[in-house]
Formats: sequence, C-alpha cells, structure tokens
Amino acid sequence: MKTYWVYILKCSDGSYYTGSTSDIEKRISEHQQGTIKGYTKNKRPVKLIFSDYFEDVYDAISAERQIKGWTRAKKEALINDKFNLLHKLAECKNDSHSKNYIRK
Repeated sequence: MKTYWVYILKCSDGSYYTGSTSDIEKRISEHQQGTIKGYTKNKRPVKLIFSDYFEDVYDAISAERQIKGWTRAKKEALINDKFNLLHKLAECKNDSHSKNYIRK
C-alpha cells in the first residue's frame, strides 16, 4: 500500500513551508538541492520539522491545504505536539466576533 506524506519545513529565513508527497525522502532532497522551483528555492537550507503519513492521497492533500491556512502559532502547536492548543488557537479573537461581544 502506498503512503502519502504531509510535511513542514523550516526554511533558512525562519519561515515554514508545508507540502505533500508520496516520497518524502526524495522530496526533501529536492527542496535541499533547489531543484523544486518555488517558495523554498531561495530559502535553503531547509529542515524537516514535521511529517505525518496518510494512506489516501486525498486525505494528505486535504491536510496540506488545511495546514497551509493556519497561523504560525497553530503550525507551531502541531510541530511541538501540543494538539490541545489547536482548538484554542483556532478561536476568533476579533472584537466584532459574537463570542467577544459585550452588551451594554
């Protein structure tokens, strides 16, 4: 059975890159060598700081898209295995949000 990976790289400028692949070793090597055009090409070296595998390619792609939309704080909670913080970090903090509304 084939496995698919979602991964997060830490780039030389401190930023994070999230991707997915069916061959994680090859993909990390491609990022390191700069053979992949795009975000990481000029931000090398990169370091693999998170990975998780899926048995379904669609689940891996869905997870990648979800993580790409997260804040840096949520990504760091995932990277540091602080899953209990993910829900709290997902809460809206805007003053206009209904849970933050104070009746006068």
